[in-house]
Amino acid sequence: MGALLSRAQALALVLGRVVPLGVVDVPLAECAGRVLAEAATARVDLPPFDASAMDGFALRVEDVPGTLRIVGRAAAGRPSQRRLERGAAIAIATGGVVPEGADAVAPIEDVLAGEGEVTVPAAVSRGANLRPRGADLAAGELVVAAGVRLGAAHLGALAAAGVTSVRCRRAPRVAVAVTGSELRAVGEALGPGEIYDANGLILATQIRSAGGEPVLLPLVRDDPRLTREAVARGLGSDVLLTSGGVSVGEHDFVRQSEAELGVEEVFWRVAVRPGRPLAFGVHERTLVFGLPGNPVSSLVGFELFVRPALLALQGLAHPLPPFRPGRLERSAPLLPGRESLLRARLRVEGDAVLLEPLSGQESHMIARAAAAHALVLVPAGEGELAAGSAVSYLAL
Repeated sequence: MGALLSRAQALALVLGRVVPLGVVDVPLAECAGRVLAEAATARVDLPPFDASAMDGFALRVEDVPGTLRIVGRAAAGRPSQRRLERGAAIAIATGGVVPEGADAVAPIEDVLAGEGEVTVPAAVSRGANLRPRGADLAAGELVVAAGVRLGAAHLGALAAAGVTSVRCRRAPRVAVAVTGSELRAVGEALGPGEIYDANGLILATQIRSAGGEPVLLPLVRDDPRLTREAVARGLGSDVLLTSGGVSVGEHDFVRQSEAELGVEEVFWRVAVRPGRPLAFGVHERTLVFGLPGNPVSSLVGFELFVRPALLALQGLAHPLPPFRPGRLERSAPLLPGRESLLRARLRVEGDAVLLEPLSGQESHMIARAAAAHALVLVPAGEGELAAGSAVSYLAL
């Protein structure tokens, strides 16, 4: 069957076939998790006026130390219309507009305020406790660059800069066809030899977390005609994910159906465990992933190959899986010629991230996987990787 592709080789082939999706205008309130297709720039200065950084008194530095007349108040959103004259001060709240003529703010805790006057016992430096107009951002300057996936801080910055909508890549539609005559939907009665489908829900959840829109097709029995019909329907989406039926058993019809429908198979089988019998192909601009049927294999295959593809379709600048450094808390077996992804618990001790592989690493054990915080990448080799070894992990 030939040498297995490495994880890196397979991922490079996947990303090499990605064509970013089209661009749409998205209201700011609806673009959390979306990827910017075009840079967003500020529409106003931020802050849009000279603002006070403290509760206190706006004053002229040449008038202090000394006692000043309180001639007005400036609250946030309610600026004083009075120009500050010599020997005067204006009470001001944090965020209030610094009145014309003032060049500093004395904090309220540093002064003695009385009836109609305030004593400032020490000199105040020019510009003290002021937030100059445009100090954070000037109108027209970059707020968020293209290729960034928008989170809470990005949205806050865009809103503060007066941006009402942004240009984003369209969210990918992802069809999911789960195959297997033994599968039943949750809630149905199980017959002899039947099990409940977990993969449909797993994949739909992963798709949403990657910014996609899942389209769950009805469960597909192990039948050539039904498999072909499901694949044909799924090819109308941006991405088609099948689960099961990609190995070489007599009931595995997915790859055969895809070939009959004109899917170009780019690769089949990757040197990873779990998830070796993963297939990837292309039909026109539709990306087609054949994930293994075992739930953990399907979950791992999605994180390694499908999630990066969905992020790249949306134009994310850095779609590769974000592996982080950690340390193995107990030894783990090595596999000749194949990397392993082990489900593990994660804990932090000082500056170290410690990863404890769970017992029961078989690819059908989805209930055990529910206790995992991370997937630990164990390199190919012989023997075992000793406790305390440096490893990389993906957070779950």
